[in-house]
Amino acid sequence: MRAGALGVGRYLPEKVVTNLDLEKQMDTSDEWIRTRTGIEERRIAGDDVDTSDMAYEAALKAIENAGTKAEDLDMILVATVTPDRPFPSVATILQERLGATKASAMDLSAACAGFMYGMVTAKQFIENAGYQQVLVVGVEKLSKITNWDDRNTAVLFGDGAGAMVLGPVEESKGILSFELGSDGSGGKHLYQAEEGIYMNGREVFKFAVRQMGESSINVLEKAGLTKEDVDYLIPHQANIRIMEASRQRLELPIEKMSMTVNKYGNTSAASIPISLIEDLETGRIKDGDLLVMVGFGGGLTWGAIAMRWGK
Repeated sequence: MRAGALGVGRYLPEKVVTNLDLEKQMDTSDEWIRTRTGIEERRIAGDDVDTSDMAYEAALKAIENAGTKAEDLDMILVATVTPDRPFPSVATILQERLGATKASAMDLSAACAGFMYGMVTAKQFIENAGYQQVLVVGVEKLSKITNWDDRNTAVLFGDGAGAMVLGPVEESKGILSFELGSDGSGGKHLYQAEEGIYMNGREVFKFAVRQMGESSINVLEKAGLTKEDVDYLIPHQANIRIMEASRQRLELPIEKMSMTVNKYGNTSAASIPISLIEDLETGRIKDGDLLVMVGFGGGLTWGAIAMRWGK
């Protein structure tokens, strides 16, 4: 038995905040943001929309896409660093709203690598405990912890949610290999301070460029595959220069890399599933494609997965 994706869904707030909008409220420019990050706009959730609301909308779509029902879910995992409140968890709020009466539920906190951690955790329960359906949601309302007076970080982040129902798939499909890691000594470079998100951009950039490339290669080697086998790369949508470094490490043409950072910014744990779903909708990812998903985040944490797409 191998764990893979049965269905996916995403939610993005309606409000679009462009770089030109940010020019009006802080000392920055569209050119400065685009050339350094690749971001042109991002989605921001309203004051009446919280993390669990976005998770719920994405989860509904994933459940429908999987052709299943909430009451059949065995577990709900929510990757987020912006829960509605410290407890109850977003996952338990979601369990109640969905009516997933038999599902256990918990949140995972691994920042931008959170969805990778969630997928790997789901894999363990499916392959080792016989769970048939595990819902994994990556969701963030980063706008509520962003310091909108700090132009170095405020321009980076957006809100959104992506969800996946995982379960047993064909032996040739699903998660082939993974790598998870952390380096707590780097936590001082990226964390939530009282005034908002703090990031030492130079140090985080160096870490991300190295780790994203290394982890991508590592999961291929674990799966007995090579760079030539990769059909599509889905990197964490943090910064176009970091993403490009990962693509070049795998020697992939640009059309084989997912890129939504220009439209949605950095949505942390939601970024990889949001990108995955966009590329499925546009037909860039096809059944049987070998995907490499790789992310990094505060902690510092990282995670990568090699996955053969399809049921």
